[in-house]
Amino acid sequence: MFDIDKWQEILGTVRRHKLRTALTAFGVFWGIFMLVVLLGAGKGFRNGVENEFDVAKNAVFVWSQRTSVPYAGLKVGRFIPFNNDDVAALKREVPEAAVILPRSSLDGTFTVQYGTKSSSFSVNGEYPGYPAVQAVNLTGGRFINDIDIAERRKVAVIGDRVAEVLFGTDEPLGQEIRIKGIYFRVVGKFKAEGKPENAQEEAQKIIIPLTALQVTFNQVNRVGYFAFIPRAGIPAAVVETKAKQVLARQHKIAPTDDRALGSANVEEEYARVQGLFTGISGFSWLVSIGTIMAGIIGVSNIMLIVVKERTKEIGIRKALGATPWSIVSLIVQESIVITAVAGMLGLLFGTALMAGINSMIAGQDVGFFANPQVDVGVAATAVALLVVAGAVAGLVPALKAAQVQPVVALKDE
Repeated sequence: MFDIDKWQEILGTVRRHKLRTALTAFGVFWGIFMLVVLLGAGKGFRNGVENEFDVAKNAVFVWSQRTSVPYAGLKVGRFIPFNNDDVAALKREVPEAAVILPRSSLDGTFTVQYGTKSSSFSVNGEYPGYPAVQAVNLTGGRFINDIDIAERRKVAVIGDRVAEVLFGTDEPLGQEIRIKGIYFRVVGKFKAEGKPENAQEEAQKIIIPLTALQVTFNQVNRVGYFAFIPRAGIPAAVVETKAKQVLARQHKIAPTDDRALGSANVEEEYARVQGLFTGISGFSWLVSIGTIMAGIIGVSNIMLIVVKERTKEIGIRKALGATPWSIVSLIVQESIVITAVAGMLGLLFGTALMAGINSMIAGQDVGFFANPQVDVGVAATAVALLVVAGAVAGLVPALKAAQVQPVVALKDE
């Protein structure tokens, strides 16, 4: 590889056959370029879809609906109201759940006041486990804690839009706001993140202890729905099934009634999405490797032609004492150079294209597409593949050249 004479010979061969070399290298270039673009685009789609999951990837949600089967003397069409007794039963009978989060909210939006300023915002009642289900980016103060729940404290954590409208540039922490005429002390504030439409909704949210919401706004013993996070190593489906069984017993729902309780298993949805993108990635590799192999075969064929053209030269080399290894290394090195340079250019152009697309869509909402990028490991694999492929492409022609007999070669016209 460090023999300057070999490099001069390779450069001379490329200069004499510029068009042939360029067309041969283009197949390798296009294969690597396609691999980078397809994998980068696939990563962009994966990122975009994952950004839609603004909750924990293993979360489970269960809500109440109406019964569809009569049971224990009770009629069809009952609406199932969840309550605090359900919370205790779930904590007792579903040990597989690391987080059991009862949730509720005030219907619609309500006028919230601070001094002379007022506006309408949504009000949610939550438990301290809320950040485990949906990340909260606190920018000041604290979140709701267990003491707030136990003592039904009238405290609030407000979104950044709430803070902006009611307080402007003033510090909201420690101040009191009025929700339907009831005073709540602001103990924390958070910055909404995620998709623009979701972030806008989150920014206008006020979070208070669920127990305070129940006693303050005439929702005594009422729970809207539940969220769960399973313990490590426990499938979300196990928690989903057991939680629905417990709630069914609590509210006398027929075991065959599959419509009384609704549920959503984020873990299963996320697994389906991951399976889809694994298939897309595999298809991208298949198409790209097929294209690369076509390019490599082209390189091998061209090297066979090179050997044929230089048969007399090879014969003279061998007559002057050149070893078979020197002949093989010359042909293989030329093949590696062509494939490596073409592949690196494909890698460079593909990466540049992905970087350009990424800069164009940065900060914009383009649906299910975000931050297309090429993984460093993929790039390293592609380069290694190129080196090996280049060596293989030149090996057969090189072995053919090494077998040339000097006497036969010198007779060749």
